[in-house]
Amino acid sequence: MDFFQIALLLLFGLALSDLIVGVSNDAVNFLNSSIGSRVASRNVIMIVASLGMLAGVTFSSGMMEVARKGIFNPQFFTMPELMTVFLAVMLTDILLLDLYNTFGLPTSTTVSIVFELLGAAVAVSLLKLYEAGDSFARVVEYINTGKALAIIFGILLSVVVAFVAGAVIQFVSRIVFTFDYQKRIRRYGAVCGGAGLASITYFILIKGAKGASFIPRENLDWIKGHTSVILVGSFLASALFLQVLLSVTRINILKFIVLVGTFALAMAFAANDLVNFIGVPLAGLSAYQEAFATGDPLRTTMEALTRPVHGNTLVLLFAGIVMVITLWISRKARSVTATTVQLGRQDEGFERFESTVLSQTIVRLVSTLFDTIGRLFPKPFRRVVNRRFDRSEHRPTPGTEGEVPSFDLIRAAVNLIVASALISLATSFKLPLSTTYVTFMVAMGASLSDQAWGRDSAVYRVSGVLTVVGGWFFTAMMAFTVSSIFATIIFFGGSWGIIGITLLIGFLIYRNHRIHRKRAEVEDSAEVFNLRKIKHSRSASEITSRHAGILLAEVAKVIDLSFDGLFKQDRSVLKEAREKQRRVQRWSNIIAANVFKVFRLLKWEAIQDSRRYAHTISTLQEISESLRDIVVRSHLHVANNHSGLLPEQIVELGKVRDNVCEILERTSRNMRRGECPDCSEISSRNREMRMLVDEFDENQVLRIQDNTSKTRLSILFYSLAWDALKIAENATHVLEVFEDSIPTGEPAREIENTPAQGEPEPSAS
Repeated sequence: MDFFQIALLLLFGLALSDLIVGVSNDAVNFLNSSIGSRVASRNVIMIVASLGMLAGVTFSSGMMEVARKGIFNPQFFTMPELMTVFLAVMLTDILLLDLYNTFGLPTSTTVSIVFELLGAAVAVSLLKLYEAGDSFARVVEYINTGKALAIIFGILLSVVVAFVAGAVIQFVSRIVFTFDYQKRIRRYGAVCGGAGLASITYFILIKGAKGASFIPRENLDWIKGHTSVILVGSFLASALFLQVLLSVTRINILKFIVLVGTFALAMAFAANDLVNFIGVPLAGLSAYQEAFATGDPLRTTMEALTRPVHGNTLVLLFAGIVMVITLWISRKARSVTATTVQLGRQDEGFERFESTVLSQTIVRLVSTLFDTIGRLFPKPFRRVVNRRFDRSEHRPTPGTEGEVPSFDLIRAAVNLIVASALISLATSFKLPLSTTYVTFMVAMGASLSDQAWGRDSAVYRVSGVLTVVGGWFFTAMMAFTVSSIFATIIFFGGSWGIIGITLLIGFLIYRNHRIHRKRAEVEDSAEVFNLRKIKHSRSASEITSRHAGILLAEVAKVIDLSFDGLFKQDRSVLKEAREKQRRVQRWSNIIAANVFKVFRLLKWEAIQDSRRYAHTISTLQEISESLRDIVVRSHLHVANNHSGLLPEQIVELGKVRDNVCEILERTSRNMRRGECPDCSEISSRNREMRMLVDEFDENQVLRIQDNTSKTRLSILFYSLAWDALKIAENATHVLEVFEDSIPTGEPAREIENTPAQGEPEPSAS
């Protein structure tokens, strides 16, 4: 087996890996709307998407030419040079997409493959010109610069158009249907739904038939020449069909539209983006076959790659099966989808992205602009608009699995219809664009117009959008740069260069896997605080009590870790404690949101009971803040290389730690197991701990007087001791709250587990 056969095997092995990481990233394109709206169970959504993908791969044949001649001119390259380009592209693509998947950020596989081909081809072209002694200006002969510039312009334009279109269509849709759309959907839902299905049908035909090798050319020409007939006919047929469903059955036609749209986008993804994963290896196989069919395979240029190509149906179906399997089992696909759903969810919640100066500035400017524009319209018009967007009396309908959706079916349908229409329109005009960018920006525009970005969440949502969009530009730059570097290494290093790059990428992917697993564990750990099991008032108290117990157990672990790191002057231990403390703060916020949720659900008549229950919020917040003070002070002390604690201070603080941890663990055990607590005994332990801290305070005063303990050590000692005491006392208070928050013998009242509007969903989002 020669070197080029090994290179071909490596290319197809990389293609298999690229299919996995590519689907993990691009699944957000067609899963976002259906999962966010809870249109059906996750299994049903995945089945619909899987069928769409399997249908789409059979329509992808015509797209394979992009990797062969779309970015560079193959007649200027020999087979070994193209193998160098193709290997560099595939290695870069796996590395790049896996990086984005690790952090749950959607990016465009189309943009990545285009700029990887461009970077590697430019690098090899320049090296060829250098070795031949030609001018570098001739590189434009090797590269299809017109195509590359058209792609860049099309991407930038599609981002703006998609955002504006999503915002405008969603605004009009909400004005027509409002949030309580059930009655209005029966009046004119068939007409609007018919228009949406017509758009999706045309989308399927335009995106699908174009690349299908089994559709005759005359049929394709007929489709292009009868656009109006197709649109009008599909509109009339769809409207009639939906009206029959509304009149005869109780089927929610919006669910039907969303599932059809999910199928269409999944099909478009497979048809359009499969080339991004297997197009390069297939081009490499063609180059190898064409080269060895000649008498001089190492020096013959590849003009043969300019000829049309049709993909092997069995290869395409195999690729489709791999994509479907990946869709079902990939945890990273769920992470990427969750990012888009969280940025567009209707209710407030715990935001993944932090606010930045840029996002704050943008929100202020846009708010001022909207206020100014709003004053230009008459007050009656503004009152009508505000009334149509009023959600004060609206209660979201739980999805099929009992969970409240992130947004309703109206927005989900708008996302799919607008994205389908824009992609169809661009395809009909032969304008290049990224399906990822279009679907994401439509979703963000619709969420903005739907007032999902309120004053309490806008800066975080804008920050998230800026992060994703900024990552898109980073995709292009990194793809071009890294692929050109890899191509240069392979050009000079040959097989050793390939081995070195492969080992490097293997290490980076392994590291990314560990990072993602750690992130997933943090997110999964917060799922324990979900309140889906609440059925009545007593279970609400018991579940929330157990949640508080879980939190207190984690607080004890962080205190022990923090004191241990401080005593040993170990920065790595303190860094770990800092990460765990942030998780405790997050859990505390989730439990606080749950308390509000339970308070709304229970509608207690007894004011005293409700006050006692609500006091949990301030108590847990004080515990988390005191814990943060302990961890931050300890970490800063060691990080700044300050002198360590005195031996007697370590002994005394060690006793403080042992006492507070014992109180926390006993309190936590009672609350988690639902055992009847002995509050008098734990209160007695608190009094003993206070006396101990007072005694240690006196000892510290003596150390200050004889100048044994310097100022920084004294401040640190006092802070840690009193923060630990405060945590112990507040933990006892939490136990007392739940001891009698539900009076003995009170009948359990059934309650509906449906959050009130505007309430954060208690999850890891």
